[in-house]
Amino acid sequence: MGPPTSQAVVLGGGMAGMLATAALARHLDRVILIERDAFPSRPQARRGLPQARHTHILLSTGVQAIETLLPGTLRRLLDAGAQRRGMPNELLSFTPQGWLRRWPETQYVIGCSRDLLDWVIRQRLQQHPRITLRPGLTATSITGSADRITGVRLLNEHTSQAFTMTADLVVDATGRSSRMPHWLATCGLPTVRETTVASGLTYVTRVFRAPEGARDFPVVNIAAATGEPRYGQAGALLPIEGGRWLVTLAGTRGGEPPTAPCGFTAFARQQLRHRLIGDLIADAEPLGSAHVSRSTANRRRAYENLKRWPDGLLVLGDATAAFNPIYAQGMTVAALGAVALDRHLARHGVLPETTRRAQRAVARPVTVAWSVATGQDRLLIGTDGPRPTVTDHLAQHGAAQLMRAAAAHPAAAEAFFGVLTLAHSPARLLTPKALLATLVGSRDQQLTEPPLTQWEQSFLAPGRSGEQHLRDGA
Repeated sequence: MGPPTSQAVVLGGGMAGMLATAALARHLDRVILIERDAFPSRPQARRGLPQARHTHILLSTGVQAIETLLPGTLRRLLDAGAQRRGMPNELLSFTPQGWLRRWPETQYVIGCSRDLLDWVIRQRLQQHPRITLRPGLTATSITGSADRITGVRLLNEHTSQAFTMTADLVVDATGRSSRMPHWLATCGLPTVRETTVASGLTYVTRVFRAPEGARDFPVVNIAAATGEPRYGQAGALLPIEGGRWLVTLAGTRGGEPPTAPCGFTAFARQQLRHRLIGDLIADAEPLGSAHVSRSTANRRRAYENLKRWPDGLLVLGDATAAFNPIYAQGMTVAALGAVALDRHLARHGVLPETTRRAQRAVARPVTVAWSVATGQDRLLIGTDGPRPTVTDHLAQHGAAQLMRAAAAHPAAAEAFFGVLTLAHSPARLLTPKALLATLVGSRDQQLTEPPLTQWEQSFLAPGRSGEQHLRDGA
């Protein structure tokens, strides 16, 4: 008789669940991924992931993490039409401090629909001999005790049959709707501390057919200005597969974007701090209807701080920390958490009394992202949650100085994008090189118009290009 078979059960077929499954399959004999929805056989939306219709950006740090777990995924994404854009050379970004100059690439992002990204990763999992995907099942509770979780109770959505699946490790990646706090309470464990910072942001997204010849158009970002009565209004244009532009507009209470096509374009032209996105989509063909999301609050459940934690259980992804999507960090944090899990298992395996350490490991990538997202959102007018502290205001002042410097000095831009993409700790901003660049760059004159090339300017609506600033190569 051979050694006993090790088995993990992962709840949730979103990004965090899929990447955790990939990490676990490197160390356990069998990993079963449980998902309530049916998995589409092609890149297509599914019921349990309504936010997939909105803009998702995969940061270079997240790409590298996914490549660690599933080598070759980036190549498959690009072959399927995903777009790679360098940062900041292929970015038109209007920050609260002005337009960023387009220095040589230091980081990059991948632009594609969430449907395509999920489909490519899911295909990789389906081909793995240790992984089994089980759609059509809903987790109703966990089994075990306050000391050890032994499995999960499941309900078959089609037959209404209930049954129990045992596991050496249960991973909750069910997202914002996770019921883990309730399940832990039924096991006699203490209540997890939860923090919410909600700006009241509403997203409205439309897909447009990109103009002929615009395949290589850069990413466009118009950020909100904190502390101003503009209702957090912001916008992003992301080139994706199929010759399309994914455009998301955002606004907080009282300043929400409209869904009608004419109102959508008018909002982009008149309500954002710059009209560039509106001028780009004014003559573009909309594809399909608008989609709205109000599920944008930052929420963190600090499971890693509980005094008691049962062996055999992990919580990760949005189930432990969900971010305002406007900061484009969620998928990358999920990927970094999965890599942290992979490293923990490589060192310790699935051993008793190590799960608590694993929970702390997967929580570490959350810290920087949480600080960035909530530090900005707390400064928006009308945000619900803890008020900005003196530290928040000091951090905001430092970030403003850095963004101003990033527009004028390449070393400051490198430091800024390294932290923004979670490639580096914020401590990188305190190196002598970054501090000097911030000091020198913040004194230079800022751009007042987007640094467009002549080719990029040609895609603006007729009659709207005269006032635009042509990129001068700086």
